[in-house]
Amino acid sequence: MKRLTIIRHAKSSWDDPSVRDFDRELNKRGLRDAPEMGQRLRARGFAPDGIVSSPAKRALATAAIIADAIGFDADGIVTDERIYEADVEDLAAVARDLEDDWNHVVLFGHNPGFTSFANWLADQGVGDMPTCAVVDLRCDIATWREIAMDCASLLDFDYPKRQG
Repeated sequence: MKRLTIIRHAKSSWDDPSVRDFDRELNKRGLRDAPEMGQRLRARGFAPDGIVSSPAKRALATAAIIADAIGFDADGIVTDERIYEADVEDLAAVARDLEDDWNHVVLFGHNPGFTSFANWLADQGVGDMPTCAVVDLRCDIATWREIAMDCASLLDFDYPKRQG
C-alpha cells in the first residue's frame, strides 16, 4: 500500500505580465492559504516520507510553506521539472520513478494536469482542484511502478474555501 498526496500550488500573482509563468510568485491569498492548508494537514498528523515539487516558483514556495507547517525539512524537498506543464502520462512517469522506500509522498504542481491526474488515479473523481487543494489518496500498489488508472481510493479532498 502506498499513499500519494497531490497538492496544487497556492494562488499566484498575475500583477506583472512581463514575468514568465514559471517565475510567478504567490499572491496575498496564496501566502494566506498555503500556511492554512499546512496547519490543517499538521492537525491530521500528516507526515510524508518525501516531497517532490515542480521547480516553478509558486509550486516550490507552496511546498516550502506546507513543509514548514508539518515539520518536514524544506531542504529535503526534491524538484522534478517533469511536473511543470505535465499531463497525466508525465505525472504517472514521475510517480513511477518515486523511491519505493517512501510509502507516503506528496507532489506539488499545477493544473490542469493535477486535476486530471487525481481523477485518473482515484476510483471516485474529485472534480476540479482549486488552488492549494489537497487530494490524499491510498494507492492499492506495492511499488510506485504499479501506478495506474483507478488504483487509488480517495482519503480526503480539502481546499482553502472548504467549510467544515
